[in-house]
Amino acid sequence: MKVLVTGAAGFIGFHISRRLLERGDGVRGLLMPEEADRGLEAEGMEIARGDLTDPASIVGVADGCHKVIHCANRTIDWGTRRQFYSIGVDGTRNLMEECAGKVERFVYLSSVAAYGLGVHMRDFDEYIPLVKTGIHYGDAKAEAEQLVGSYAGKGAFEATVIRPANVTGPGSVWVREILDVMHKGPFPLMDGGKWSASLIYVENLVDGILAAMDAEAARGRTYNLRDDYRVTWGEYLRWLAGLVGKKPAGSLPFGLAWKLGWIVQTLYLPLKVRPPITAQAVGIMGRDLDISNRRAKEELGWSTRVSWDEARSAIERWVREEYKPPR
Repeated sequence: MKVLVTGAAGFIGFHISRRLLERGDGVRGLLMPEEADRGLEAEGMEIARGDLTDPASIVGVADGCHKVIHCANRTIDWGTRRQFYSIGVDGTRNLMEECAGKVERFVYLSSVAAYGLGVHMRDFDEYIPLVKTGIHYGDAKAEAEQLVGSYAGKGAFEATVIRPANVTGPGSVWVREILDVMHKGPFPLMDGGKWSASLIYVENLVDGILAAMDAEAARGRTYNLRDDYRVTWGEYLRWLAGLVGKKPAGSLPFGLAWKLGWIVQTLYLPLKVRPPITAQAVGIMGRDLDISNRRAKEELGWSTRVSWDEARSAIERWVREEYKPPR
């Protein structure tokens, strides 16, 4: 079997590609024209170069592939609507046009953010309707999910949607980006850091993605994925900051932080630099996002394989050996 992986050299795509190669599958990784392959070609991955926002550059990318795992996306928490939608929605549409009638299964990597950030999501299951809130990342994910369903409904391919919670691991945005921000200035907790961090370790996420790609029962299904260990944002951020001699700076109540996030990101947008606070970050760290993972357990036999202690050890090792603070 050959699998096309978009964003193959990104954080999640890299782990997916390596696991597929390890189990003997053929892998074609779609990378941007100048993007480093992180050693994946040497491990056996076929490299394809193209830009999902340019349909002509991806012609033929799915030829000979049986399944697709679509990971490519803008993952940072700030930017214009165009920046998020050009890759997240238009790029997804371009990819599906190229895959239609060629591949058996299209696996789309969405996000818990598609439910609409700014609310508690404890025990949200896959039947909860998606809501657009003006946070471009989540809105683009919700719209892309609808597109995927539309193409599958027209018989272009089978489709499966994965909605992970907050993906952590060595080099994750929930490690690297947080440490970078802490080095640049104060990083307060939201609501005292009392809410669950709603984490999923990247290897556990890959377990679920591959199980969903393989399972006949996953055809046309959506799966929430979140690890079962309970770690609050206060616990997570104090531990992570401590690895580099930092600590969170106080706390902001959710209501104030939510309003501040919208105002500050709007003021910073013309400057094209990272805002010190965003609505997306507040909506994630200031609410309980412990979505239900029951369906993945029952239908895929998925469970948390890598424990929090094991995940934490791997992250600590990465910070110690590979993390470089911003200059």
